[in-house]
Amino acid sequence: MSTPNPRIEKYELALKQALPIDALKIDDESHLHAGHAGAQGGAGHYRINIKSNAFNGLSRVQQHRLVYDALSAWMPHEIHALAIVIQ
Repeated sequence: MSTPNPRIEKYELALKQALPIDALKIDDESHLHAGHAGAQGGAGHYRINIKSNAFNGLSRVQQHRLVYDALSAWMPHEIHALAIVIQ
């Protein structure tokens, strides 16, 4: 069993409060970016796999904007980069 990540838990909660979520998985990929300028301040790199009916009929840019808006409180200080995969 993996150790709970408090950052990921609060990002999941924020996304679930902002959007009707059908499936959600957030992976911390910060270790893959060690030494990267954005990672030096402690901000993380995350991959979000998400499925929501809220994305239906929207362009990819609009879909990603919904995710960014839900997580904007933590950007750029805790979240340096997001890889968003819409399912």
